Amino acid sequence: MPQVRLKHWGRWVSAVVIVVLLVALVYGASQGDISYRDIPYYLVSPIILQGLVGTIVLAVVAQVSAVIIGVVIALMRISKNPVAQAFAAGYTWLFRGLPVLLQILLWYNLALIFPRLTVGVPFTDVVFLDVSTNDVMTTFVAAFLGLALNESAYMAEIVRAGLKSVDRGQIEAAQSIGQTPMQRMARIVLPQAMRIIIPPTGNDFINMLKGTAMASVIGYLELIKAANNIASFNLQVMETLIAAAIWYMVIVSVASVGQFYLERSFDRQDRRPGGPPNARALRRKVAADRGRAPLGRSTP
Repeated sequence: MPQVRLKHWGRWVSAVVIVVLLVALVYGASQGDISYRDIPYYLVSPIILQGLVGTIVLAVVAQVSAVIIGVVIALMRISKNPVAQAFAAGYTWLFRGLPVLLQILLWYNLALIFPRLTVGVPFTDVVFLDVSTNDVMTTFVAAFLGLALNESAYMAEIVRAGLKSVDRGQIEAAQSIGQTPMQRMARIVLPQAMRIIIPPTGNDFINMLKGTAMASVIGYLELIKAANNIASFNLQVMETLIAAAIWYMVIVSVASVGQFYLERSFDRQDRRPGGPPNARALRRKVAADRGRAPLGRSTP
């Protein structure tokens, strides 16, 4: 009996609809009042490149700081100290509950509450440092604090989930052979937890790259601010915004490639027989200790 090939009409219809929409989009864009020949010029404009550097620097510094703070908060959250647990829970609740833009604005206007920042001995005249808040709270510092502290609250939950994913038996085995808590964390827990931590951290860094655009509200020179500065003089709004959009796609693509190779590296370690190298070594040592009889005694 001859076979009857299925006709996938849905695929053809959806393909035709997509092609028609793309053609309509390209045609509509070609009819707009946009000077496309100026876009390559804006891509390498000194102001745009300065904004690109500002975007990358702010994102990297804020993300690295957020990871460090997040690890500390996560360790406090899983500790047995009730004070540390309460502080970590309150920290996460506060900075996750406020919008990032609001946090940036609050930090930038901190001088309205504290005109001067003073470091000294309370209730005495001893002062080690006394500076104007406006001198300290620059656009970069305000944007950095708003982005880093908000992200650190999310990183704390990501790290906590990664640490909780490690088999409890391996931690107890490491403890049984005399490893200190720091050794267990560095050699057993973190290498395995990173497989859980890295994917969402990479996604958060990509969001951080795009989230730096909110710093333009307080005047920090990043890509959006640079594009708006140019457009305010020559009124070529779409041209400069398209140039900024292209740069965003470039840096996000580079970050995505880096995330892919980093994830693959940890996946290869985890897929090896016995798990990561430190976990395999731990299993061998525990097995050897169990099979070794004490001197002067015979095994039953």
